[in-house]
Amino acid sequence: MTLDSKGFSMRKQKQISKKDRLQNCIITFISLLLATILSYMMHILGGYTNNVGIIYMMAVVVISRYSNGYIPGVIASFISVICVNYVFTYPFMAFNFIMEGYPVTFLALLIISTITSATTTNLKEQSRILNEREKLLMEAEKEALRANLLRAISHDLRTPLTGIIGASNTYLENTNTMAEAEKTSLVSNIREDANWLLNMVENLLSVTRIRDTGAQVLKRPEPLEEVASEAIERFHKRLPKSIVRVTVPDEFIMVPMDATLIEQVIINLLENAVYHSNSTDPISLSVFIQDGYAWFQVRDQGVGISPERLKTLFDGYTSSPNSSYDSHKGMGIGLSICKAIVTAHDGNITAANEEHGAVFTFTLPLGENAYE
Repeated sequence: MTLDSKGFSMRKQKQISKKDRLQNCIITFISLLLATILSYMMHILGGYTNNVGIIYMMAVVVISRYSNGYIPGVIASFISVICVNYVFTYPFMAFNFIMEGYPVTFLALLIISTITSATTTNLKEQSRILNEREKLLMEAEKEALRANLLRAISHDLRTPLTGIIGASNTYLENTNTMAEAEKTSLVSNIREDANWLLNMVENLLSVTRIRDTGAQVLKRPEPLEEVASEAIERFHKRLPKSIVRVTVPDEFIMVPMDATLIEQVIINLLENAVYHSNSTDPISLSVFIQDGYAWFQVRDQGVGISPERLKTLFDGYTSSPNSSYDSHKGMGIGLSICKAIVTAHDGNITAANEEHGAVFTFTLPLGENAYE
């Protein structure tokens, strides 16, 4: 164990490049030079030599903070003690280590400076380790999200593709014996599944837009009412028979957002309510302002969501593919993309059950100039 530790330590020292060594030398030289100049000015102006040790100790802290490794701080501690003795201790410009009481002061200053240097360097190293761990955790979360999205995509794409292939095969194999009503029904099913796939592609493009910009979206002030209206219009093009009751504020409100992405969130939630609520009752979209946020709520009058499903609803993972929610098409990827979009807008999205049905809520910060 001892040999391994020493070997690891030696490898760490070898990892310090020439550039880092040069940077350490420059930082150490400049810091000690400034400490010496400041101390000398204090000595000339008022003879305040009692504070010289504190000034050099501050220089040691600066060197330990901005240099790499322990060595620069330890060397600076030793040089600081020498400077205090040679320049600022009587007899000036001469060494005197035998003056009464000075050896204790010398050792105390050296020990304090060294401990300060080591502590500062250690804190900096601990901070670096914590940052690296946070990065690793973030990468692990991203990998988990990718895995969940892949599972959701494989489920959500397989269902409509299977339907399209089955309906088209049935149509081609029985075209001479089927009634016109049956043919129309098959073609309608094919169109519905094709529209679902088109929506899936738009969702995936939305995720691509977010990832290409490093989870940052280009937010511009957009009229709240127009965004909701455009989302409803796009939704009705896909599901013209669905009824949506919309409530928006009377005031003209501008909210910073990427309008296309937020419209996609609203459409995803509305389609989720249509496909998975097991109800033909009207859906409601309510938009209101509260506590510095724009609130969007989509309610249905359906069967609700099982409590265990609520915990992983936005993870993109379909925990029970045979459940009622997934009997038509999975809702995993659509909701996970909603979460990614809302999070990129510094908002929050949640789901809950009510007495009749479920409610999905997401918020967007208003910014400074919400009311125009």
